Amino acid sequence: MGSETIGAIGLGLLLVLMVLRVPVALTMLIIGVGGFASIISLDAAIAQLKTVPVEVLSNYSFSAVPMFILMGVLAAHSGMAGKLFDATRTICGGWKGGLAIAAVGSCGIFSAISGSSLATASTMTRVALPEMERYGYNRGLATGALAAGGTLGIMIPPSIALLIYAILTEQSVGDMFMAGLIPGLMGLVMYALTVTVVMRLRPALAVIGERTSWRDKFASISGLIPFFAVFLVMILGIYFGLFTPTEGASVGAFATLLYALFKGMRLAGLWRSLQETLALSAVVFFMLVGAETLGYFISVSRISFSISDMLYGLELSPMMVVLCILLLYFVLGMFMDSIAMLVITVPVVYPIIQALGIDPVWFGIITVLTVELGLITPPVGMNVFVIKAMAPHVGLGEIFKGVAPFIVSDFVRLALLVAFPVLSTFFLL
Repeated sequence: MGSETIGAIGLGLLLVLMVLRVPVALTMLIIGVGGFASIISLDAAIAQLKTVPVEVLSNYSFSAVPMFILMGVLAAHSGMAGKLFDATRTICGGWKGGLAIAAVGSCGIFSAISGSSLATASTMTRVALPEMERYGYNRGLATGALAAGGTLGIMIPPSIALLIYAILTEQSVGDMFMAGLIPGLMGLVMYALTVTVVMRLRPALAVIGERTSWRDKFASISGLIPFFAVFLVMILGIYFGLFTPTEGASVGAFATLLYALFKGMRLAGLWRSLQETLALSAVVFFMLVGAETLGYFISVSRISFSISDMLYGLELSPMMVVLCILLLYFVLGMFMDSIAMLVITVPVVYPIIQALGIDPVWFGIITVLTVELGLITPPVGMNVFVIKAMAPHVGLGEIFKGVAPFIVSDFVRLALLVAFPVLSTFFLL
């Protein structure tokens, strides 16, 4: 049996095991070791199993992952998230649908130091949903805005998804972060416009919030300062070369810790934050170990080169190949976690992108945006299920219905980024 055939069988078994609800990280590990043993030898597979975890866990670049997670956890437990929503709610006071716009804005700003969509969605749902319900907002609109706003965490830097893509493809993490800035801000603005359009078409879904004076609006900006301070220190430091992205993550985590301690976080709160960070980091690192193992199997099976040759045989243009890959990501996103999808598929599709001469940074941005869509599309939209867990009284159908206009907004944003690559690469010119 040829190596390409073994590779195809391995990928098929990978999908079967995931359908059977075997944990994604364990699935990748099993297929990676088994496939490598089938092509090379069992001894080589066992030797690889000994070395890969050490390679991943000792990789300096990956140390940024727990730092970004720690930033988000500290921000959630220190009260920063509550002050953030209070500030955005005051700024949007008196607007039609103002609380929903404030929720989207809070998600975008919170994600700037969280890096995680799921963390952003869960934290801001806890803070914002009770307020929107208290003011009589339609539950579908309220939860839909929060589910969509949570996805901004995967694009606005620092982003764990962009970090992992950069490491898997050996791109500059700083370049990926800077490339994600404009698309992330586009998402924030377009989601706010989406709320405005929905309010104009269906004004009964929400009420006009309490009006606030311009003095109150300016005074509320103080609630945004901690977020912007941490964000600007990291991004400007990385952009001007004052420190690496990994060092920037440490600087951001330390600054957030100082703020949390200044605001009265006690030892018990700090201990809970560290426990949560360790638990989330362990999940991510287990997936990275599985992905690295699977990557070795894909490499020796040469399945990616076979797929590349097949695409060449179809004589498709590079743009058509990109659109086919994005369609694949969109379909997979309906069933898989975003990070899992990246670590499984990038080793397969990236050689194809290289062979076609496509800009890997631009491709990374549109890939992550497509993966982001999977977080809010049925049947397995991870952000939707997170919000359902936080608000069990709201039906899944209501949430998916509420998030539908934001999915349309994301398709428009994706089309703009595909048509105008400069929107992703502007800061890299």
